Amino acid sequence: MTKTSRFDGVFTALVTPFTATGAIDWPAFDALIDRQLAAGIAGLVPVGTTGEAATLTEAEALALITHTVTRVAGRAYVLAGTGSNVTAKSVAATQRATEAGVDGVLLITPYYNKPSQAGLIAHFAAIAQSTPVDIMLYSVPGRTGVAIAPETAAILAKDHGNIVGIKEAGGDVARVSALRAACGPGFVVHCGDDGLALPFFALGSSGLTSVVSNFAPAACVALYAAWRAGDPKLALARHEALAPLAAAMFIESSPSPVKRALAAAGHMQDFVRLPLVQLPKETDALLMAEIKRFNQRLAIFA
Repeated sequence: MTKTSRFDGVFTALVTPFTATGAIDWPAFDALIDRQLAAGIAGLVPVGTTGEAATLTEAEALALITHTVTRVAGRAYVLAGTGSNVTAKSVAATQRATEAGVDGVLLITPYYNKPSQAGLIAHFAAIAQSTPVDIMLYSVPGRTGVAIAPETAAILAKDHGNIVGIKEAGGDVARVSALRAACGPGFVVHCGDDGLALPFFALGSSGLTSVVSNFAPAACVALYAAWRAGDPKLALARHEALAPLAAAMFIESSPSPVKRALAAAGHMQDFVRLPLVQLPKETDALLMAEIKRFNQRLAIFA
């Protein structure tokens, strides 16, 4: 499997492990990163939605980003979440991440404000002008209330050489074609929905930014590898083995389910920050049952 882009492959949207007191669990975070690298994950995304960025202090966010850069030591691409709904804060966070040595930053659309497309262009342009590193836009209207129009992405990519791609998490595979038509095939489209990875790949997506890969990194890499190797039958079989697990990981607001899965496997403690809570008993039982079924299907990923 030959890489043609630094964005090819599976990126993991890292969870942020916490202790019982609410502090960052640094040993668990190190172990999480090491497990990702050992599985062949191509990129790591600290301080994104899955990392509970909205509940982190600026100091915690920077510490997590800096720690990731140091721990990875060039062995994978580091794409730090630095977006917010305040442009000035996004610029400052992006500059801090740039100084910490990240390869790129992931910029979510401003939430709550619900800016127009013109507002999005001005917001992302201001951030792009503040840093030389790669910028990946992040369209997730289910979380923010606003999507990045393909034409908006095209304007931004044309005007700013460091705006190089988008994480598309709107649940619509047709967006891949629309984005490629508007922005050109050189513009990176990353799938932001685990369950849609294979159809995204088929339509020209470069890779997947995954929640599930926190728990099953090798399986997610194996799915991508089968597609890139030109084996659609095997890729489909691996997709069908992963899809029920991917659905279960979003049975409640993420990252509560994936953190529960990681805790059950002994990788970290099961703590999220309010307003998120741990899974209720009924949902927990459904997740554990699906994990058991997934473990019975592991042979397909070998």
